[in-house]
Amino acid sequence: MAATVFSANRSNVLLDGEAIEGLQSLDYRMETEREDIRAIGSGERIGVSFGLRTVRGELAVRSADYRLDALLERQDEFQLVVNLKQDEFSEFPKRTQAFDGCYVEEKKSGMGAGGTVLTIYVFTATRLREE
Repeated sequence: MAATVFSANRSNVLLDGEAIEGLQSLDYRMETEREDIRAIGSGERIGVSFGLRTVRGELAVRSADYRLDALLERQDEFQLVVNLKQDEFSEFPKRTQAFDGCYVEEKKSGMGAGGTVLTIYVFTATRLREE
């Protein structure tokens, strides 16, 4: 099966149903706790026990997003939905990713050589669903 290439310029990220203006990037990782089950008298494992799955991501926004600032201040829950499209002819998303039960946990800001402030919002999510 060939790889599907999504276009960042055609895709969008929604915060509680509204587009995030000035979004430069979205990065995330999903991790699952894992523990090896050891065989008695052997150096090999006989199984794996899986535990908590965590989702942690970062939104890089040109200048700032006052909605994300307010969510951090109030410690309110929100949802992110990413609609991935392939090209300009794609009327509908080819894949949708929904980050449920999100909280902004950290905010970092900086200014690069271009003179524009870039703010990074670090968030966690209860789950990531892909459709």
